[in-house]
Amino acid sequence: MLVEVTVSASADDAWDALRDPARIAQWFGWDADTLPGEIAYIFHDHTQVDAPRRTLTFVGMPDRFEVEDIGDGKAVVRLVRSGSARTQTDWEGLYDDMIQGWITFVQQLGFALDRHRDDRRRTLYLSGLADTLQAARPSAAMGLDTIRAAAPGSHYAVEAAGERLSGEVRFVTALQTGLTVDGWGDGLLVLVDRPSIDGQPVGGWAVLTTYGLDDDAFDAFQARWNEWWTTRYPDERPGCMEGPES
Repeated sequence: MLVEVTVSASADDAWDALRDPARIAQWFGWDADTLPGEIAYIFHDHTQVDAPRRTLTFVGMPDRFEVEDIGDGKAVVRLVRSGSARTQTDWEGLYDDMIQGWITFVQQLGFALDRHRDDRRRTLYLSGLADTLQAARPSAAMGLDTIRAAAPGSHYAVEAAGERLSGEVRFVTALQTGLTVDGWGDGLLVLVDRPSIDGQPVGGWAVLTTYGLDDDAFDAFQARWNEWWTTRYPDERPGCMEGPES
């Protein structure tokens, strides 16, 4: 299993969030002109659907979504990789763009179902490598080491990119940090640490999800975070949806 989340939504509602393109666009990936085409390709054109069992299998890949009804209006959504003995913890600690991307996206799905069922998001995607081998990973550069040790649901506060972030620890894995952000309309920050690979500097990527910001507020938000990121990780690299498969 790559990742699973328990959501405060019925199994039918969670399943619909995997089938309706408009709803998929509110949790999968990030805002981009290519997103509608990617959703059609991944979730409709190259899938095998078993609606009664609520399973969605990707053609040509060993991955499938499963939705399980656990009662009390809740469900478990999991992404399973067939034919592997690796545990969820194993996958979480393995850096691969595709694997880490799916972990992020399933967490974004859980967040949307739990807290923003009918809301429209605006997102910012940041990605890159540092230009020196001595650079810190993104989570350390943002001062999140102590926060990463806290239990999910714990309150946090930190200064970053010229603003004070506060909210709850949503999830933490070996390479990812997920934080709700009150000031982004109860938004979500997902930060992914990319370790040094083949002698390259560290780096990573982030998806910043906001709700309810007007154009001026979002433009200012985007400028602040682009500046923070590019001064630390200026070597741009492809997004995780374009990364290698494992």
